[in-house]
Amino acid sequence: MSGPVTPTTPPPDAESPQRHEQAPAPGTELGQHYPMCFACGEEQPNGLHLRMFADEGVAVRAQFEVGPPHQGAPGLIHGGLLSLAFDEVMGALHWMMRIPAVTGRLETDFVRPVPLGSTVHFSARCVGVHGRKLYHRAEGRLDSPDGELAAQATALFVEVRLGHFAKHGRAEEVQAVLDNPDDYRMLRAFEVNP
Repeated sequence: MSGPVTPTTPPPDAESPQRHEQAPAPGTELGQHYPMCFACGEEQPNGLHLRMFADEGVAVRAQFEVGPPHQGAPGLIHGGLLSLAFDEVMGALHWMMRIPAVTGRLETDFVRPVPLGSTVHFSARCVGVHGRKLYHRAEGRLDSPDGELAAQATALFVEVRLGHFAKHGRAEEVQAVLDNPDDYRMLRAFEVNP
């Protein structure tokens, strides 16, 4: 994806992303990062229930089925939910680098309407690293990985320390993570406490 220079465009001196030696093998399902996450959580009854998989390099792929709870206009997905899915899928790239990061900016381009009953297939990759800034690109296609392009996105993520989540999260959710670290992908991936 090319176009004008925006805050999600890596600068010319950005470095190539490096896949961590302990990143999940290509094809490995990444699972949920938090049970109540609207994008990937299994305990969200109306959530997207995104299924995400490690890919080659610093890349991931994902998919979800568009159901009635995901409507904006009648019979079509709400565009904000596509942006949410892109945020989640690009956020999963950090498991490939083992870098905790948060979204700084997300830009979504909607190419065509996405009807209920469709399966949206996402592919995402990191395209540059500049200090604490991580630059990502993604696309969503209809009904197969090579299907019609539905939307595309770019993002700027910023590396943070894991303490960021403890400092800014609600105390009861932070405590739940500390009480059950094996249930949370973030702690399993980074093997440290928030």
